[in-house]
Amino acid sequence: MRISQSEENYLKAIYKLSEKTDKPISTNQIAKEMMMAAASVTDMVKKLSEKKLIHYTKYKGAILTDTGEAKATDLIRKHRLWEVFLLEKLSFAWDEVHDLAEELEHINSDQLTNRLDAFLGYPKFDPHGDPIPDAQGNMQRRDQSILATLNNGDKGHLVGVQEHSKSFLQYLGQISLTLGAHIEIIEKYEYDQSLKIIINKDKESIISNKVSQNLFIKL
Repeated sequence: MRISQSEENYLKAIYKLSEKTDKPISTNQIAKEMMMAAASVTDMVKKLSEKKLIHYTKYKGAILTDTGEAKATDLIRKHRLWEVFLLEKLSFAWDEVHDLAEELEHINSDQLTNRLDAFLGYPKFDPHGDPIPDAQGNMQRRDQSILATLNNGDKGHLVGVQEHSKSFLQYLGQISLTLGAHIEIIEKYEYDQSLKIIINKDKESIISNKVSQNLFIKL
C-alpha cells in the first residue's frame, strides 16, 4: 500500500497525540497539531480510514490501527535516527536537526534505516532525549519527572525536552541547559511558579514555569 508523505505526517501526529491520552484523537486536536484547517483534516482522516490506517468515528475521533501504529512508529524511528546522525556525524546543532530529519524520515528503505541504526551503535535516545524505537517498534522508557513538578532542593540531570522549536532550544543553549546538565532547584516562586536553579553546580538562573514545564529531569 502506497502512503503519501502527507498521510505519513498525519499518522505521526495522531501517534504523538495518542501518547498523551487513551481516548480517540479529535479532528480539532489533529488540526492544531498539524496547523491545518479542520476541513482538510476531516478529508484526510477519511482517506486514512479507507486505507485502514486508522479507525475513525464521526464526532468521536481517530485511533490508529495496528498497521497505522506500525507505520507511525517506523517514521518516528527514522526521524530520531536521522537526528542522531545529523548531530553526531555532521555536527549540526540540536536546534537544527528536527527540520532536516522531517525530510529524511520519508526515505522508504528498511535497509537504509537498519544500516543507519547499526552505524550509530543502536542509540536508545535522540538529541532531544526522546526514545528511539528499535526495528520491532520497542522503545526504552526511563523514570523522569517534569522539572515544574519538583520542589526546593530537588536535583537531577536534564534528560529530555518536550518542546522542539528552534527558538526554545536556542534559548536553552544560551543558558547552558543542554542534555546532561545538572540542575538543582534553589527556590520555587509562589507568584508565578518560576524557578531559581543552579546549572552544573556553578551557574544560577531563573526560568519561567513555561520553560520548566518542558524539561524532563532524571533524579
